[in-house]
Amino acid sequence: MHTLLGTGLDARQFTDLSALDPDHLVTPTDRFYVRTAHPPDLPAADTWSIACGGLAGPDLNVRVRDLERDARAMGVRLMECAGNADPANFGLLSAAQWTGVPLVTVLDRLKAKPALPRVRVTGIDDDTTPSVTSNPGASWIFTLDELQKTGAFLALRMNDAPLTLDHGAPIRLVVPNYFGCSCIKWVSRIDWVADDEPATLQMMEFSSRTHQAGVFKFARDYTPPAIELAATPVRVEQWLVTRNGTDHIVYRVVGVRWGGPHTKVPLTIRFGSREPFVPVQDVPSNDEPGTWSVWSHEWTPSAPGRYQIALGVSDASIPARRLSLYYYTRDVQIDRV
Repeated sequence: MHTLLGTGLDARQFTDLSALDPDHLVTPTDRFYVRTAHPPDLPAADTWSIACGGLAGPDLNVRVRDLERDARAMGVRLMECAGNADPANFGLLSAAQWTGVPLVTVLDRLKAKPALPRVRVTGIDDDTTPSVTSNPGASWIFTLDELQKTGAFLALRMNDAPLTLDHGAPIRLVVPNYFGCSCIKWVSRIDWVADDEPATLQMMEFSSRTHQAGVFKFARDYTPPAIELAATPVRVEQWLVTRNGTDHIVYRVVGVRWGGPHTKVPLTIRFGSREPFVPVQDVPSNDEPGTWSVWSHEWTPSAPGRYQIALGVSDASIPARRLSLYYYTRDVQIDRV
């Protein structure tokens, strides 16, 4: 945890979620997860510009230093890697305070050609170092409606400091409630593209991890890589409490929930595949669905042993695909009851 492992496209840094509580929900920058380290020989930040194409006239260059004048606080926003599923290396999930410029604000300044309904955002990627875990080529295609509804922005700062290289410096895309594969780092180009624009290599590579129905030829056939409601336990606390003059051991399961647009969700929990789901006792409303919140549940195991903690949601109308697939199930060993 909190150590960069590997290099280039194979680099990973995992965030330790076990200490999260309602007063500490912003991940320090040096602990924010990393899925890909920065490519070698990036251009200098003070000369960086974004080429913008698909316009009525020639390409335009938007300088990062010009964007800095319009940058404003964008709030705390969570990011999750689409591959954040393996309990052995879970932790590609973090939240930071971001500063940037809404992407639609930048696009409004550019005069697009008629009938170009989609926007491709491209970043510099390492295409020289061989990788065993990923393919080079970082770009994603969005509709303008997606960018407006999600509040996508070009980030220049995180946690009140300039972006670090491994987090996309000097500029990266952040799309709230979309998986990190679409949050392009080292943004170098933005293009208006046609409705029949081919899907990017990155969209195809992450098709299964963003729950697409297949690998498609055209970008228009991909559904948005949205993060649906998700939840996971992050620690189990053992408490000694006195009730009616008698000491008892009880356990408090603490976890986080994120994803989806709902401020209040009816989370459920169970401690084994043969047990029913029951309502989680304390699930505060989350007034900012773009980040995470903390829930808790008191539990008294019937006997020592190994238990499997799974979360669900009692309202079937709330999309929660990864909960239904038990992505975030965790085991705990109980030695005392």
